[in-house]
Amino acid sequence: MNELSQQIAQLRRDYVSRLFDESQVAGDPFEQFKLWIEEAIQAEQPDVEAMTLSTSADGRLSGRIVLLKGFDARGFVFFTNYESRKSRELDAHPQAALTFYWHTLNRQVRIEGAVEKASRQESEDYFRTRPRGSQIGAWASPQSDVIVSREMLELRVAEIEARFGDSEIPCPPFWGGWRLSPIQVEFWQGRESRLHDRIVYQNENGAWRIVRLAP
Repeated sequence: MNELSQQIAQLRRDYVSRLFDESQVAGDPFEQFKLWIEEAIQAEQPDVEAMTLSTSADGRLSGRIVLLKGFDARGFVFFTNYESRKSRELDAHPQAALTFYWHTLNRQVRIEGAVEKASRQESEDYFRTRPRGSQIGAWASPQSDVIVSREMLELRVAEIEARFGDSEIPCPPFWGGWRLSPIQVEFWQGRESRLHDRIVYQNENGAWRIVRLAP
């Protein structure tokens, strides 16, 4: 083990948090998630909407940070290029996991379930709220493809700007939302001596069962 690895291995942190148990939780994971993300926002947790999206294809796993753009009883929604690697993997294997980590509150949320594309109307409605530069970027970037240079990408941006001029930029046909409908949601809160609280919602025939896991 090299010196840096030894330094990393010796890093220590104890988690000091208030009690979190079954008597405190909401009846379904969506309401509990709402409570926790509101508390994370109030605690000024940076990038509170950032989540790791984990996908798989051909036995290989991959993960990346994406941004939550909405949730309700149907699931959790994010938007991306439908021709990107993540979308190709979701098309091939429509199961995924999302992970939030809010270090300000010593909390983590893990969500597992099936995915499907959001409706075209949902994608178009959200696309209209994006900054114009992001709208242009969605058209310009062949996401996940190999490109020869940054200059090529900037040239593509200039072409898209010229193409649309001052007119409204429509949502690309190859861009839109994905929705993950959970079958399991775990709420993790760090506690002293690594005796963390782990409360899990499991969907059993449409009803939510709440259990505690050992840390």
